[in-house]
Amino acid sequence: MRWFALACLGFAQAASAQDYPVKPIRFIVGFVDNRAGGSGTIAAVTTAKAPPDGYTLLMSSISTMATNVSTVARLQYDPLRDFAPITLVLVTPYLATVQAVLPANTLQEFIALAKARPGQLNFGSSGTGGGAHLAVEMFKVMAGIELTHVPYKGSAPALTDLLGGHIQLTFSQPPLVLTHIRSGKLKGLAVTSARRLAALPEFPTIAESGLAGYDATSWQGAVAPAGTPRAIVMKLNSEINRALKLPEIGARLAAEGSEPGATTPDEFAAYIKREIVKWAKVIKESGIKAE
Repeated sequence: MRWFALACLGFAQAASAQDYPVKPIRFIVGFVDNRAGGSGTIAAVTTAKAPPDGYTLLMSSISTMATNVSTVARLQYDPLRDFAPITLVLVTPYLATVQAVLPANTLQEFIALAKARPGQLNFGSSGTGGGAHLAVEMFKVMAGIELTHVPYKGSAPALTDLLGGHIQLTFSQPPLVLTHIRSGKLKGLAVTSARRLAALPEFPTIAESGLAGYDATSWQGAVAPAGTPRAIVMKLNSEINRALKLPEIGARLAAEGSEPGATTPDEFAAYIKREIVKWAKVIKESGIKAE
């Protein structure tokens, strides 16, 4: 994600003659740099405590801004109180993926198989309470099926066991599984977003496949510490959204199975609120306990 931060903040030098910015902007990415850890909580706390002057930003995620509220006990920050939303940067759907030998070529057939074999089909995720896990939990509830969760320490070992036949389903980010789908080792059934992914239009959505209203994605968005002046927030919003419209950025996002967000600050704030409520309901229904 550093490539994106560099692209969207390249305006700093160009605008140096103006009041803001007059020095480098620190963009914290909680899952790939020295502030990784704790489902992004370390990065979030660091940003929340930074001066609200527009020089420390966070590339937040569904974890830091939505699901941690319900899965992390004694969370040391409040996503709604401690940050000024700037823009939703990108949205990444999952791709429901199964073993090639599984007798299900569509999502409807998988649901029928699961109903015929309640609790006998296993699904893997990168960890309990993670985005992929919660997306499957919501799918289970809406489809009325029982699946057994097998948590892994990351997406790669879950994929290994899917290929090895130890689990039958994963909700994976597309780039992780596309090579295996196209080689015939796995089958992609549906994407989890509300609409088809522009880069992969051949895969229907789960909503199209019979579960109307289903929408579960991983996402990232730019936020600043609460109290950051509105003028600075709006300038950042304008420049980041401009960067998201650059062809090279769009191509890079598409290659990663993602699509640009490019919202207003108010739209992003409302989106965060909806995500907190949606995932709190899923977490409660699935019985996941805060840790």
